[in-house]
Amino acid sequence: MKFNSKVLYSFAVGALSLGLAQGVHAQQQQNGLVNVGLSDVLNDLAIALDVNVGNIPVTVQAPIGVAANVCDVNANVLAEQVRNGGAECDAETTSQALNEIVQRQLVNQ
Repeated sequence: MKFNSKVLYSFAVGALSLGLAQGVHAQQQQNGLVNVGLSDVLNDLAIALDVNVGNIPVTVQAPIGVAANVCDVNANVLAEQVRNGGAECDAETTSQALNEIVQRQLVNQ
């Protein structure tokens, strides 16, 4: 099983590198979710979650309502983008819902 762990780790590091290089576009869009860029709120999230800022992901996928709230974008605009193949925005602030999404992603890393 050590070999599988090393392969998985290498794959994860490569995927993370790709994500950092391409930003929000690197994440695959899931139905009904918005790719939310976190670059402008990394420090706030790290403080709220009591983790090192380097552990916070650069992007997360969030429901339209959460994304609209933290990105200060109309939910209808994001919903239309989702219908047309994918939506993305950059968070301008955090929220309890965004904190929980980021926390779940940290736990799953």
